[in-house]
Amino acid sequence: MSDDSHLRETPLSRTELLRGHFLHVVRDAVRLPDGSEATREYVLHPGAVMVIGLLDDGRVVLERQYRHPMQKVMIEFPAGKLDAGEGSLACAQRELLEETGYRAQEWAFAGRLAPTIAYSDEVIDIWFARGLSLGERRLDDGEFLDVFAATPAELQAWCFQGDVIDCKTLIGAMWLQNVQRGEWSLVWRAGEAALDAGESAA
Repeated sequence: MSDDSHLRETPLSRTELLRGHFLHVVRDAVRLPDGSEATREYVLHPGAVMVIGLLDDGRVVLERQYRHPMQKVMIEFPAGKLDAGEGSLACAQRELLEETGYRAQEWAFAGRLAPTIAYSDEVIDIWFARGLSLGERRLDDGEFLDVFAATPAELQAWCFQGDVIDCKTLIGAMWLQNVQRGEWSLVWRAGEAALDAGESAA
């Protein structure tokens, strides 16, 4: 790895701009590599997870949910943010159950993605789940979404056609494609073993 010291910025101070129910926005003063100063405004985020649920018939679990900032219904993999003190796998298991009603027998930690590096420190852990069994959903108050299943080929077509533009779902589709091709590998575990894999990777 090359030396990045000539690119790094040094934090000097921080001003809180907004602390809402969901968003925490700050402005940092930084010293640039040439010695001058600048400001950086961005969103602090607790982190999140995304779940690629694999059904026994080869289809994957997806959702359709209205996203107010985009003013449209989006196709997405199940996902959600970490609660305070919550581990990555525990969050993945909770979100999958709450949003879709599915529980999984096995889990595999795939990787991480940073969807908005210019204005947020959010990082999303990517989990695969299989051995799914369907129960009752537990949606949060004010949460409305449809759960459906699609073949990987259908998902890839929607990504190509622009029907899927959600960043995390596009990355999830890339992971799914490479795993199915055998080019990227997963280590499947159950219970605490999967938790250990996810927490050590994080």
